[in-house]
Amino acid sequence: MAALLEQIQQMTERKNTAGEPAHETSGFGVPKTLSPHHFIVEVPRGNSQPILITEDLGNSASSTDCDVLDRVVLPRTHWTEIRGPVKRTFNERLKAHGLATSQWKVGTNPVDRMLGKELCVLAWGIELLERERVAYALRNWLGLRAEERWWLFDMVAATVGGPEGKGRGWRMALHYALGDTPEAVIRNARHGGRDKLRSTGQDTLGLFDGDKE
Repeated sequence: MAALLEQIQQMTERKNTAGEPAHETSGFGVPKTLSPHHFIVEVPRGNSQPILITEDLGNSASSTDCDVLDRVVLPRTHWTEIRGPVKRTFNERLKAHGLATSQWKVGTNPVDRMLGKELCVLAWGIELLERERVAYALRNWLGLRAEERWWLFDMVAATVGGPEGKGRGWRMALHYALGDTPEAVIRNARHGGRDKLRSTGQDTLGLFDGDKE
């Protein structure tokens, strides 16, 4: 019996050191369980068709009549700008939790529930942007903490979280917060009349010189 237990322990240690995933997943971190709550990124063939991001409520759906929600339709050009950095960011998070990494492919791409929320925040923020400003919005999104992205998703999803909500409410706020924030500018102080004051031997005007008691 002791020999059997030792053999099991050795097998477990070898498994842990082999870098195997903590549990089986599909796509970007979606657990292989019955009807998990997750997001889906639909990537059609070709280079011009838009990307559709949906939320599959899975077992958390309150009604079987509405268990999939369309969240955002993203122009293909914008998707091309963000897909690489987003993939790297998500894979780093998955590896940190001992989960298998993934990559985008043509067709259906499952995405973990929390990662999907973060992706929607970025997609909502860039959907109306000019393509040349997408990279700037991406940098701002990368600068947010995961908890901040989740909070922003909840704010948008509660009011204007569907494709018809484009350009409204919190969704428009994301547009400005991520993509229309002006570059930081260091302003130089202009030269005023201080030199003229110094020429009179005074650093400040004696406003109350005539009010002596």
